[in-house]
Amino acid sequence: MSQTHFEHHVFFCLNQRENGDDCCMQKGAEAAFDYMKGKVKQLGLAGAGKVRINRAGCLDRCGVGPVMVVYPQAVWYTFIDHSDIDEIIERHLQQGKVVERLLV
Repeated sequence: MSQTHFEHHVFFCLNQRENGDDCCMQKGAEAAFDYMKGKVKQLGLAGAGKVRINRAGCLDRCGVGPVMVVYPQAVWYTFIDHSDIDEIIERHLQQGKVVERLLV
């Protein structure tokens, strides 16, 4: 196993701003989080030494959200739909290639 506990640790901003300002939760972040977590598990990618999908509070990128960040590479992505999530899973988490078109 590498120096980190997970090969990829994905954090989704799931912040909800009570004042109505822009936030990731208004832009479908919760549904995307649920979808990615389920898909990673379904593909057998989840677990120690593999991939972990986590909730996060505000990641302070509200204007470009929804956002996720993949560690240990510290790659920031935005996304619109399940096809974007599928592309991040396939290209970044499985093949180790950054999905340039979705970078923040």
